Amino acid sequence: MTTQGAGTHETGPPLPTDYDVDPGRFAANQAATAAFSRRGDVRAAVARRLAEAGCKLVLDLGGGNGVLARELAKVGARTLTVDRASYVADAPRPVVRADARALPFRELSFPGAAALWVLYHLSSPEATLAELRRCLRPGGVMVASAPSRCNDPELRSVLPRWGQPLSFDAENGPGQVARVFGAIEVETWDEPMVSLSGPEELALYLRGRGLAEDDAHAAAQRVKTPLTVTKRGMLAWARK
Repeated sequence: MTTQGAGTHETGPPLPTDYDVDPGRFAANQAATAAFSRRGDVRAAVARRLAEAGCKLVLDLGGGNGVLARELAKVGARTLTVDRASYVADAPRPVVRADARALPFRELSFPGAAALWVLYHLSSPEATLAELRRCLRPGGVMVASAPSRCNDPELRSVLPRWGQPLSFDAENGPGQVARVFGAIEVETWDEPMVSLSGPEELALYLRGRGLAEDDAHAAAQRVKTPLTVTKRGMLAWARK
């Protein structure tokens, strides 16, 4: 579904970054998405749209180990991946370890920029969005993504902070992007996307959703499987 709108202003604290202190959680999240999601990762569709918009060079903020960079390479676009976590070394070159609040790039450097699944780790997402806007060329395209605070409703009883606002989520994110960029386009989803056949699959999924290893296995025993999980989230597209 595609809509226009500014969303709600209610925000909460950022999610702590655990990628270097708990790399297993990051790996579990990627593995669960690849194995159990009916639609897969949004990055493939994002890469196609960025390429169709003429973005031959994309600044991928919070790009991790380069999933978007690899998808962009398939459609003939180059990527500069930026992340604070050490696993950015596994992304296709070039990569930069940098702080999202002060990007080490000149103004008007990129025709495209992406901030996928990262802005909810920041206490001031709008400041980072402004940094991305500064780095974009006139007419450049920026895309950001976030889950809903009510994502995975079937697992609300075992997910910490379920339903509570984040610093950037599907509810408040569109408004933040609009305040920096003006007119935006928002794609949202709210549909069953993840199929989990048993406790082991559920434990892997919960591990990727932030639970510690032992907690994920314990929680998986308390939830009936097989289980279909509803995914809720958004992509916000903007032009400079």
